[in-house]
Amino acid sequence: MLQSVNPATEEKIESYNEHTRQEIDTILEKVDKSQKSWEKTEFSERSQLMKRAAEVLRSNSDKYAKLMTQEMGKPITGARSEVEKCAWVCEYYAENTVEFLSDEVIETDALQSFVTFRPMGVVLAVMPWNFPFWQVFRFAAPGLMAGNAGVLKHASNVTGCALAIEEIFREAGFPKHLFRTIKTPGKNVSEIIENPVIKAVTLTGSVPAGKAVAEKAGSLLKKTVMELGGSDPYLILEDADLEEAAQTCATSRLINSGQSCIAAKRFIVVESVLDEFTGKFTEQMRSKTMGAPMDEESDLGPQARNDLRDELHEQVQKSIENGAKCILGGKIPNRKGAWYPPTILTNVAPGMPAYEEELFGPVAAIIEAKDEVDAIRIANDSKFGLGAAVFTEDEEKGRLIAAKKLNAGCCFVNQFVKSDPRLPFGGVMESGYGRELSHYGIKEFVNIKTVYVK
Repeated sequence: MLQSVNPATEEKIESYNEHTRQEIDTILEKVDKSQKSWEKTEFSERSQLMKRAAEVLRSNSDKYAKLMTQEMGKPITGARSEVEKCAWVCEYYAENTVEFLSDEVIETDALQSFVTFRPMGVVLAVMPWNFPFWQVFRFAAPGLMAGNAGVLKHASNVTGCALAIEEIFREAGFPKHLFRTIKTPGKNVSEIIENPVIKAVTLTGSVPAGKAVAEKAGSLLKKTVMELGGSDPYLILEDADLEEAAQTCATSRLINSGQSCIAAKRFIVVESVLDEFTGKFTEQMRSKTMGAPMDEESDLGPQARNDLRDELHEQVQKSIENGAKCILGGKIPNRKGAWYPPTILTNVAPGMPAYEEELFGPVAAIIEAKDEVDAIRIANDSKFGLGAAVFTEDEEKGRLIAAKKLNAGCCFVNQFVKSDPRLPFGGVMESGYGRELSHYGIKEFVNIKTVYVK
């Protein structure tokens, strides 16, 4: 039995019966059959349906936003923005797939030689709860437009969102079994991957989950894309606009109540501006309102589950025990729900969870650097490599650091890291591999086929 529980109130929302193994196999057979027919459709037909999916999203924005807010505590304003972003990615691929996947002629000694892009088949998506609509649509929109079918194994606490997404594609007019949700706990993912219908797997989630899925898929020679954890460093250099930097950094740290793989997590500040930045940053963090997620004025809501909140608090406490100083927050509120306040740790150093691990919640780790070179060294002293940002008024210097000196898949200058359908998204090292979004993302799950005619 899968359960959805409101993390703000601990009230049970809904219970869902799990699919049996036989039901899962039946679903996969139907999806496979649907895909074989779907891959024969023209891009124009796919595009029309994908644009309709965007319309369904927008016309039901409040309903879907409320569902996200109830199931995982996302502030309602952020939930509405997430729905709109999903509509955007649908339109983006509806409008650009012809260009992205048109045959590419390459001159050789052949009479004719070209590259063509063919769908792989059925792709399994193992998705997390933190952006329950966006994470799915950024896989599904390019995947369906490329001619693939999708099978979604969503996080158990957002099963309502998973079923709603399946219904969106159906309402938009896509074939009934082209995109299906499987209601099953994570322990059964391995068996699903083993099914020969599944041709590839995409996962967004934790490093342990990614390693387990990659190992299983790899043993079966099935393609994978992994978007895993992150501990994004934000470099504050001595020539940065500290007011703007503090505001941007606080916004990034508290996006989705701090539960984002690309949220700012480590703030690496050169010593000459450490005190001034810390003061301005603390003011920004303190000014944010933690409140009921359905309240339009709330900047952050609860964490998604009590156990996740408790794990975060344990990381904070262990960091303090090892010498970090808590200058804001750091205490579990005496109220029902998975609440955790904006928190700032200073004096953060190697060996502490706040330095070494991902803090998946509204906790900021401030790390002192001697100078710019030292700041870059500290930023790269991590097993993660998803996003990074640098703040400086020297645009050329910022561009150079972002492009050549930071080990991450996404590097921003004077702005917080965010995903955009037009730009590739993904990480390196333990943040995963492969790319989503842009033309790079749609080509991850196609057969890039060479055709040579003598």
